[in-house]
This record gives sequence, structure tokens and C-alpha cells, in this order.
Amino acid sequence: MAEDPIERRLAAILAADVVGYSRLMEAAEAATLARLRSLMSEVIEPSMAAHRGRIFKTTGDGALVEFASAVDAVESAIEVQTQLAAREAALGEDERIRLRIGISLGDVMVNGSDIFGNGVNVAARLQALAAPGDICISGNVHEHVANAIAVDFDDLGPQQVKNIARPVPTFRVRLEGGSPARQAAPATPSERPAIAVLPFDNMSAEADQGYFADGMVEDIITGLSRIRWLTVIARNSSFAFKGKSVDIREVARQLDVRYVLEGSVRKAGERVRITAQLIEGETGAHLWADRFDGTLADIFDLQDQITASVVAAIEPSVRKAETDRVRHKRPSDLGAYDLYLRALEQACAFTPAGRNAAVAFLDAALRLQPDYAEAHGLAAWCRQQRFLWGGQDPADRTAALDHAAKAAASGTDDATTLAFAAFAIIVLANDLDAAMPMIAHALAHNPSSAIAHNVRSIAEMTRGNAEETMAHAERSLRLSPFDPLRYMPEITLAAAHLLRDNTEAALEHTRRALEANPGFAPAMVTLAMCLVRLGRRDEARAAVARLMEVAPDTRLSNLGMRVMMLTTSLGLDNVRADLRAAGLPE
Repeated sequence: MAEDPIERRLAAILAADVVGYSRLMEAAEAATLARLRSLMSEVIEPSMAAHRGRIFKTTGDGALVEFASAVDAVESAIEVQTQLAAREAALGEDERIRLRIGISLGDVMVNGSDIFGNGVNVAARLQALAAPGDICISGNVHEHVANAIAVDFDDLGPQQVKNIARPVPTFRVRLEGGSPARQAAPATPSERPAIAVLPFDNMSAEADQGYFADGMVEDIITGLSRIRWLTVIARNSSFAFKGKSVDIREVARQLDVRYVLEGSVRKAGERVRITAQLIEGETGAHLWADRFDGTLADIFDLQDQITASVVAAIEPSVRKAETDRVRHKRPSDLGAYDLYLRALEQACAFTPAGRNAAVAFLDAALRLQPDYAEAHGLAAWCRQQRFLWGGQDPADRTAALDHAAKAAASGTDDATTLAFAAFAIIVLANDLDAAMPMIAHALAHNPSSAIAHNVRSIAEMTRGNAEETMAHAERSLRLSPFDPLRYMPEITLAAAHLLRDNTEAALEHTRRALEANPGFAPAMVTLAMCLVRLGRRDEARAAVARLMEVAPDTRLSNLGMRVMMLTTSLGLDNVRADLRAAGLPE
């Protein structure tokens, strides 16, 4: 007998997830369950029923809902998020129940009461992209609701999501007053840096190169939008200048941005050359420029390479320019964001004075804005460095893990914040199970984050996985070769080469790390190990002497946590034997 045909239908699918569910349950299990049940029975279920929705699957922290209408799905989502924000407003930030919601429209398959298919998968991926308290919808949902619902939408551009082959055009529903997460951190162009990406000039005669240039600019806009501390002007606004001869300073003034990215595409035979330059809007000064060459045969690979390289280069370039700008502000005028930038500059130096100054700046930033996720992430990194190399005060370890937990619980998608917090968790708690999902989330949201690749390489090294270590460390350096923190992937590569008994290569990467940061204590440890293994004992002793100047309390007995990446992969006894031979005291 023939099997019954699979029932298919077009449906709007809503996916909802509770932010920080595990943290809430751990803090107050019974109370959280009671509030979730109340939320379900008093807000979600009545709203879904009123808009003809059907909940077809629930988990402890989420639900999937089917609607026959995209308008009903979005109206219900807005109603739920608005009511939930009002109900939870009186609670502390860490106690509030918040939802992420994603909505897609697509063909689904029905199996009894359950539903499967691409529409369900896309809704789940959009939910993961949404910030706490936000609603993300697919492009086809936006087409149905844009003129039917009296709300505005932010165009987030095409988003590449896991297990979905083609990028998903994505929009954020702009809720009245903004979501709690977005209200918490100031993000207007006057407070945070904003950038506009102008259409690249087509310097070739062929019109198809113009399409290629426009597609590349759209990809760059999408990539830059993943840097959460950077406001990116939507494509429709920046493309209003297409084909016009413009003064960059006037463009920056009209769009209210501090930075402008422009470029050109030129074809010569089978070769294509793309140039890009980042310009400061107020002065017209060039902050960064590069050019990329390729062939028409690999034009799409070239487009991906350029997009990744440009996005990765913009982040440190803008941070440096922002830091230079903030340096000229009076102390009385510094806001939380300004204090964060000053802390980041000090933290990158890896000196005792720099760490202490960074912690002071971050403490001040968090007094102004207690839920500032980026400040919590950087504070976790600074405090763990101060604990390891500044006397191992237990208060610093406790504070570092507390900041890391707050960064993780914030619901942030900022790759740098998640990477810094994950690094502290790896080093201080040796908890890869907690850290790896944070790193994975950072890289899924921003694949061009050099810092996230860097921390992933460190995590892989603690596992003794030299191949993955090298792949992510090399990716970090390739994405951002002039990053202030480039000494970290260099020393991770050195450790991976030591694991493979390739001491000469390890020594080369160690020297590069010290060139980038002469005061980086872990590089001095690695240098001493390399020199001992090469039989150059006198030079090894000189390296240890320099180490003792930078971190005078370093001993064989306290090496374990300080250079955990080396001790877990190479063996603590082996590391101690090398450094004992180099003269490090017991």
C-alpha cells in the first residue's frame, strides 16, 4: 500500500526562548518555574489564542507556535514582549525574565500535532539572532506586515545562519521605547561610533562589475552590523549617494556618522582589483586603506575574502580612532563608553600599572552603567590577568568570574565581550563546557572577530589539539595582523609548535609575540622553554631574569594556572623541568 502523502501548508512560525534560563533556575528554581508558568498562562497563551496561534512544541525554556497569518504572528509577538517588559520592570536586571523571538514564513510539513520544515528552522535561527526583549523576522514576513502593522523595522541585512544554505534577509521589530537590552546601553551616533559604507565606485566599463561592487558593499554592511558597539547606517541611506561626487565630510554630517568607508572596483582583463579606505568624517583623514586582487574565476571567493578582511580591519581601526578621540576629553566629561575605551587601551599593554588603571576605569564605567556587558567582559579579562600576574589575590579571581558570569547572562552578541568572558572562565575555572558555547556564539555572530578566534585557539590548546589551535590562531592573525592583542595568537602558535616538537618555529612565534608586546610575561616563559630545548641555557636564564622583572613573584610552584595553556598541553612536569633548567626559583 502507498504511504499517506505528507501534509504541507504555508505557515508563519514563531520561536521564543527564555534568555539566561539556566542562570535564573540556578538562582531561584521554584520561583522561576512559578513565574514562567504564570507568564505562559497569563500572557503567552492568551495572546496566541487571540491571534489564532497554536503552540505545537514547548521545552523548559522555549516554545514554537504556528500562525496562519504573518500579521497575527508579529502582532502577538509585540503584545507578548510589551506585556512581559511591563510585568518585569520592577525587578532587578539579573532577575527579569526576557524572551528572544524569531518569526519566519514558509512551507511546513505536518506530522500529527508536530510541525517540521525549513520555516521552523529559520524561525529558530532568527530567535537566536534576536537580542533579549527583541523580535527578529524574516524578509518574507516583513513583506507581509510592513504596511499592515503600525511599527517601524530595522533592516539587519542578510544573515548567514547555521544549517541554512542561503543568507536570510532579517529585520528587527522596533518596539515602542526600545527593548530592555537596547535601552541599557547607549547606542546613538553621538555616544557610540557610527559608520556609513558608501557604494563602491565601478571603475570598469562592464555593468556586471557594478552589481558585484554593490553586493560586496551589502555584505560589508551586514558584517559590520555584527559589531554590536558600532552603529551601521542602513543600506538605503548610504546608497542615496550612489553615482554622486561627494565630500566625505558632508556625507558624515548628513548621515550623522563619525566614520565613512568608501572604495572602488576595477577590472583589467581577467583580473579584478578592489580598494577600500576608512575615513574620519570630521577631518577627512584616512585611518586605514587596503587593496585586494583576484581573478574573475574566483570572484565570489574574492568577495568573501574582502568582506571578512574589511570587517576585521575596521574594528581595531575604529577602536584606535575612538581611543584617540576620548584621550582628549576632560575626565569630568567621560561616560561609560569613554571609560571602557580607556580601560581597553590600558589592558592591552599587559603591565601591572595598565591592569590597575583598566580595572579602575571599568569600575567607574560600571558605576555609571551597572549592566554594561562590554565592561563586564573586559573586567573579567583584566581581573583574571591581575589575579594571575599581580599577586593572586582571591578577590580578583572572584571578581573576574563574577564579571564573566554577568557578561554571559547579559544576552549580548558582542564577540569581543563573549571572548573575554570565556577566556576568564577557561583560565580561572577550567570550565571548557561553559566557555565553548560562548565562543561558538561569538564566532557564529561575528566570524570576522579576531579576538574570538584567538580565544578559541587558546581553548583548543588547553585540549592539546594543535591542529585546531593553529587554524584559529592563524585566522586571528590573518584577520587582524596589526591588532594590539596580536601577541596572544602568536604565543598560542608557539605553544602549538612546542606540542609538535617544532621548537625553532615556536621560538619564531615567541619572538613575534614579544615584538608586539615586550612586557608579555607568558611569552617570556615560552621563550625560556624554547631556548632550554635548543640548548641555549645562558639565553634562557636571561629570559627568566626578564620574567622576574615583570612578574617578580613567579615561581615553579605557581606556574600551573599562569601558563595553563602550556601546562595542560605539554604537561606541568615538563614545563617545570624546562624552567628549572632556565633558573626559575622553586
